[in-house]
Amino acid sequence: MIDFRYAEGMGAPSKRRTRRLAPLTVSAAFKTFVLNQLDELGDVTPRAMFGGVGLYYRDVFFGIVARDVLYMKVDDSNQPAYERAGMRPFMPYPGRDETARSKYYAVPTEILESASDLASWARKSVAAAERSAAEKAGRGRGQAVKKKGPAVSRPPRRRSSN
Repeated sequence: MIDFRYAEGMGAPSKRRTRRLAPLTVSAAFKTFVLNQLDELGDVTPRAMFGGVGLYYRDVFFGIVARDVLYMKVDDSNQPAYERAGMRPFMPYPGRDETARSKYYAVPTEILESASDLASWARKSVAAAERSAAEKAGRGRGQAVKKKGPAVSRPPRRRSSN
């Protein structure tokens, strides 16, 4: 077992108010560990994202690594498993807007440490991300886009007579 102080990173946000926002940086060792654990899933690509790392499976965004904690996409199908394990949603800047719940939850340590269990949970997160993308795409189809008129009314164009 590798101790990355993982459990501390997913604890309750501090009640102390600070002016500086904590960076989302990820240690190279933790990033490597997560990617090695996800080998069974295959085709996982990490991309730098606001100091953290976004995880993609064949161009489907399904995970976030921030402050040495792995978060994965949830929806109604897999969120209960995270909640039963006592996991918290990803909140990049705790205390900012407690009502806005992320659709990414911290992965339990025991799942993270088992490559086969992590691959299983990751597959469910990829499926959740695909469903979410399909819903967003479906909302855009067949609906007329309301165009706002110009902010300032313009006089009609005059045709030049040549």
